[in-house]
Amino acid sequence: MRYTPSLKQLFSIIKPSVKATLIPHELYFYETAITSRNALNSKKVWIIKLFDSVTKKTGYGECSPLKGLSYDDRPDYEARLLRLIEQFNSQEFAVIEETLSFYPSMNFGFETAMLSLQNHTIFDTPFSRGECGIQINGLIWMGNQEKMLMEIDNKIESGFTTLKLKVGALDITSELKILDKIRKKYNSAALEIRLDANGAFDSSNVYKSLTDFAAFEIHSIEQPIKAGNWNLMAEVCEKSPIPIVLDEELIGISEPEEQQLLLETIKPAFIILKPSLVGGLHHSERWIQFAESLNIGWWATSALESNIGLNAIAQWVGNYQTNLPQGLGTGKLFNNNIPSPLYLDGEFLHYDKNKWDYSRLKNA
Repeated sequence: MRYTPSLKQLFSIIKPSVKATLIPHELYFYETAITSRNALNSKKVWIIKLFDSVTKKTGYGECSPLKGLSYDDRPDYEARLLRLIEQFNSQEFAVIEETLSFYPSMNFGFETAMLSLQNHTIFDTPFSRGECGIQINGLIWMGNQEKMLMEIDNKIESGFTTLKLKVGALDITSELKILDKIRKKYNSAALEIRLDANGAFDSSNVYKSLTDFAAFEIHSIEQPIKAGNWNLMAEVCEKSPIPIVLDEELIGISEPEEQQLLLETIKPAFIILKPSLVGGLHHSERWIQFAESLNIGWWATSALESNIGLNAIAQWVGNYQTNLPQGLGTGKLFNNNIPSPLYLDGEFLHYDKNKWDYSRLKNA
């Protein structure tokens, strides 16, 4: 396996002929995306474009914060990013590196832009060569019962054997009815169900909710309570009849000692890595090292990036020998996504490097 270089290593090989520009891009969802936290109709991202005037090569990286969730979701986000672009073009790399430690999604953007400067191939693997696919889960957004059940049937007919359902926004009675209908039609041998609660429960209802969900042979549930209460989350992990996955809990935890302490304290069954939220690929690899040392499983998930960010995460995942379906099926959520080499064949994500098209990006 090839590890991701640090920012310092990447900056050290950037030549003066490489200049950066910033391209804002508004992504529009085909349908409103509803979680227990909010409802989204659009999402603004910023694309970093690098161009080498000598080699004529380009690289693209995506800065994609999630409103109300990202550690670096701040009013001055774009102004700060523009200043970093200026500093990059002046090769003030030490200053940039120090600043990016406080801006995880920008770190991911600069990191992947530099990694992709060579024909957009971040890792040379069977996946990036188009020789194999990455198994992913199907994502089912919250909605009324009829709509969710129809979407579930469509996913299964398309070949998915693992589905992730958002829970916590509807009343739990409705959600249990949906799970009951699913299980009456598809047993656990035919369909693995993952749940994502986005911190919807608290100490007053989390154990009852987990017990109710467990009746439907659930693989795992993400973030049943809000992040930040390590003691309660550790207790939930110990007592839950369903394996617990940490997601939002990892956001803003950047020091190695604190990362290790969090995992040792809470002892989850799994963690989810969203590079835009935890500081990029290099930082995600540190989480993996700590998790694997404690026999904690992991998988990677998109944080609603465009195909530029999704491509970077998929190529990175393709660098690992994974045995769990990944959360990389977000490419078809937007009606103005950037056409890319990523495509689905059943429940497998594939890559065809000949299909990039940046024409939807202004000044691309």
